[in-house]
Amino acid sequence: MSTLGNLKTAFAGESQATAKYLAFAEKAARDGLPVIAKLFRAVAAAEAIHARNHLKAMEGIKSTLENLTEAQGGEDYEITTMYPPMIAAAEADGDKKAVRSMHFALEVEKVHYELYGIAIAAVTGGADIKDAAMRICPICGHTVIGDAPDSCPVCGCTGARYTEIE
Repeated sequence: MSTLGNLKTAFAGESQATAKYLAFAEKAARDGLPVIAKLFRAVAAAEAIHARNHLKAMEGIKSTLENLTEAQGGEDYEITTMYPPMIAAAEADGDKKAVRSMHFALEVEKVHYELYGIAIAAVTGGADIKDAAMRICPICGHTVIGDAPDSCPVCGCTGARYTEIE
C-alpha cells in the first residue's frame, strides 16, 4: 500500500478509536469509575492528535472555505448515498436500534449540510457566522446555531438538555 493509503487507513483508525474511547469513558463514568473514565478520555485525546497529525501529513487541511466545501460534500454523500441504503438494509433485517441510530444520523446530517451552507456564505462574504452560540442534542446530535429549540425536532429530547459547544 502507498504511504497516502497508509495515512488514510491510520487516520480512519485513529478517528474511530477517538470516538470509541469517548463512548467507553461515558460508560465508565456511569459505572462509578471516574479515573478509568479519565483514562479513556486521555487516550481518546491522544488518538485525536494522531488523527490530526495524519490528516496534516496528507495535506488534508486547506483554507476554511475549502474545508467547509469538503465538509458539506461529505454531508451530502451521507444524505444521498450512504444512509438511505443502510437504513433500508437495517429495516429489512428488522434491526430497530440500527434503524433509529441511522435515521437520527441522516436527519442531523441534513441539518449539518445546511449549517455548512450558512458558513460557506458567511466566509464567501468575508465574515464569520453572526451568532456564536452552538448547541447539540445529547441524544441524536441535532445541531443549532443560537438557542436550543423547546424540543429536538429529530428525537424529541427537551431543548434544556442541549449542550453548548465552546
